[in-house]
Amino acid sequence: MIFPSSNIALVALGVPSSLGFSFLPSSTEIYGLRRDVGRWIPPPSSSRPYTLYSQPSDTGDDYEAFFGSPDDAEPTDSFSRDLVDRAKSILLDCANGVDPDPSEVRRKVGDLEKAGMQAGAGGDPTYGGLLAGEWELLYTEDDVTRSSPFFWAFRKAFPSESDQIFSITDSIPAPVKEIGPAFQTIEVEGDGSRPEGSLISRVKVATLGGVATSIMTTRCTILGGEGRDSLRIRVDSTKPEDSTVLKGLGPLGEFLNDNGPAFPSGDALDKAAPGSAEVVIQTTYCDENLRISRNMMRPDDYFIFIRKSFQGVFDV
Repeated sequence: MIFPSSNIALVALGVPSSLGFSFLPSSTEIYGLRRDVGRWIPPPSSSRPYTLYSQPSDTGDDYEAFFGSPDDAEPTDSFSRDLVDRAKSILLDCANGVDPDPSEVRRKVGDLEKAGMQAGAGGDPTYGGLLAGEWELLYTEDDVTRSSPFFWAFRKAFPSESDQIFSITDSIPAPVKEIGPAFQTIEVEGDGSRPEGSLISRVKVATLGGVATSIMTTRCTILGGEGRDSLRIRVDSTKPEDSTVLKGLGPLGEFLNDNGPAFPSGDALDKAAPGSAEVVIQTTYCDENLRISRNMMRPDDYFIFIRKSFQGVFDV
């Protein structure tokens, strides 16, 4: 069976047929965009200010006054960690602001990644154990739907058609479509040397002023690690869950909502372009409550997540 690229995309990017797009199935809903899905995380307790220093004089007294006594000096690792905490706080403040400047957020992302690398913090997420848990998308420059690995795989399968299809659906305004929040649940198993497990992407979709809502869910399998900071995953299926339209149909709708089969999006993508269902998610920073991940094939596309809970432990 051949799956046209527009039909595969619109399993997740469903547009009501009344909008006039003849290639769209009438039973699906549509993604939109909402950037204000984040929540504030209080800054770290450290109060060290950033200071620009000038050259001290050559006298011993001035030197000590300038640098402080050697007995009062902080360990280098403590200072580096403090810089990481400050870079993180500044990034969160910037990304969580009203209508944040994308170029400014991008610079702050780079500052945190660099500070983390220098301090040895937030690295090796593939094997460090912090990647697992539930995460909420705080910010992305792109449409919120692009946080789902399904769309990474779709671009890989249909490189020439994907941008055109996305531009059509992205341009449909609210309240016809609204989106958010978006979540990822990552479960990591294995002995540590070869991570396995699952990644589930969930995005709340509302259409027609909130009359119809659903959670567009893409389920993926973690196939293994790619270096110290990346995971290779395979997109398996995509399904609208918790549909208010189906729930409104009574017991039959509830049954269909709970037991209806998911669309085998991974198989459909692989039929269109063998291997396209596999993508690599690179995580350039990850700690107890913040994560920055990228699509390895489009490294300029970054996604900032905040932690909701650790794997099988508790909410944060």
